[in-house]
Amino acid sequence: MKYSTGNADELKTKFWKALDDSSFLFLQRNANPDSAVPMTAQLDKDANSSIWFFTQKNSDFAKLGPVTATFESKGHDLFARFTGTLAIEEDQGRFEQFWSNFVKAWYDGGKDDPDILFLRMDLGDAEIWSGDLGILTTAKMALGQTIHDEVQDKHAETTL
Repeated sequence: MKYSTGNADELKTKFWKALDDSSFLFLQRNANPDSAVPMTAQLDKDANSSIWFFTQKNSDFAKLGPVTATFESKGHDLFARFTGTLAIEEDQGRFEQFWSNFVKAWYDGGKDDPDILFLRMDLGDAEIWSGDLGILTTAKMALGQTIHDEVQDKHAETTL
C-alpha cells in the first residue's frame, strides 16, 4: 500500500510537539542493533534539524556514525522512526543550554565529569504514523470493515 505524503507537514508538527512533551526514545547504532537503549533527547525548538544526547564515553554511541531512533508519544497516538548521524557536539553553549539536574544525576563529577560525552544527532529521513484514528474508524475496525482509505493521511515519509 502506498501511503500519502500530503500530510507530512502536519505530522512533523505533531511529532515535534509530542517529542517535546515526552523526550524519551530508543536510539541504536545502525551497525549494531543490540545497542538500542532508551535515551533522553535534548531539544531546541529553533534547531529542528538536530537533537542532542548526554551519554558516557564508554557507551556504544561513542563510536558515532549512523543511528536510528524510534519514538512513541506519551498518549500512544503518534509513532516515529527516524535516522541521523551522531557527532560529538563541541559547542559549550549547547552543553550549558541542556545541562540540568536530571542530567547531573547521571554524572558523579557534575559538568566536569570526565565520562561525559555530549552528542549531536543530525537528522535525516523519518516515517511518522498517527495512531489517532477517530471514533468512526475505530468502530469500522471493531466491525472488521476495511479502513485503508481512512488511514492514508495518518502516515508520512519525510525528512526532519
